[in-house]
Amino acid sequence: MKKQTKIILIIIIVLVVGIAFFYPRLDLLSGDEEMAAASQNGNAQTSLPVNVVELRQEKLQNNLNITGSLIPNEIVTLRPEVAGLVERINFEEGQFVTKGTPLLYLNDEELDAQRERLSYTKKLYESQENRQKELLAREAISQEEYDIVLSQYNTNLADLRLIEAQLDKMVIRAPFDGELGFRQVSEGSVIGTTDVIANIVNVDPIKIEFSIPERYANEIKPGSVVYFRATNSIEEAEGKVYAIEPNVDAATRTLKIRAMSPNKQKKFLPGMFVRVRLVLNEIENAIMIPSESLIPELEGYKVFIANEGKIESRKVTIGQRSDTRVQIIDGLAPGELVLTTGVLQAREGMPVNVNQIN
Repeated sequence: MKKQTKIILIIIIVLVVGIAFFYPRLDLLSGDEEMAAASQNGNAQTSLPVNVVELRQEKLQNNLNITGSLIPNEIVTLRPEVAGLVERINFEEGQFVTKGTPLLYLNDEELDAQRERLSYTKKLYESQENRQKELLAREAISQEEYDIVLSQYNTNLADLRLIEAQLDKMVIRAPFDGELGFRQVSEGSVIGTTDVIANIVNVDPIKIEFSIPERYANEIKPGSVVYFRATNSIEEAEGKVYAIEPNVDAATRTLKIRAMSPNKQKKFLPGMFVRVRLVLNEIENAIMIPSESLIPELEGYKVFIANEGKIESRKVTIGQRSDTRVQIIDGLAPGELVLTTGVLQAREGMPVNVNQIN
């Protein structure tokens, strides 16, 4: 029994010594494997995958974005020049009419009767004037007698022209080409000079009215191109400035401008709110980068570029900005590759793997 106990004790002692000897070596072995794995992972991450944009020269427009409203080319509220009874209405609501089209007739029976009477007396005075002229030529009458007859004849002609002018006012005509609005009178009604018959509107071309800050007053002139669109559309239409207010509004410090644009399809209607883009000037050979590539610093701005497989930082000077892009005035050249992704992880000299060039 004692012999077995001794053997067991020897085995236990051997095990304890073996564990004490080999356990530290296991830690070292495990540590070497972990370091090797970490080293492999580090080597895999040193090459930063990025997307880049290749710089190109392009035309850059310096735009001023403002709001405006549309006004008609011409608009008139039709009213009669004289009071009278509406005898006939010669138009439909919403109808397009040309200049001079009769739209409404007032009762003219009384004036027509006066014209007929003057027409008869005109014939009488005309024949008298002819006879008196012949007698005067033969010195059968005096000059005074001829002048009296001539005056009666001329007075009759003047009265006839007056009646004709009054008859013209009994017909309301379209003053220009345009569309008629809603009718405000009916046949049989008696209307006066303040009563509205209808509105007539010409919308081709359409006019765009907007205001710009006074600091841009010298940047625009008649003939300048403007682009505008309705709020519910992304399609822009083109117009040209035709008139500029000669003075700046002292209250708002803005200058009012009007432009004109063809509107044959009548897509634009007076009173609509529009967004106006005014081209102030153009730069022919501008270099533009995406806004996300620009990194602000205390002393200015910088960008990262991919150069021969490594990342390089460049200090840049910026110019005009848009919603998505920035103009670079100095610091970059056409053909260089600017990082658009991985900007936050990028470091000077870091290896780079370019995935996509835009």
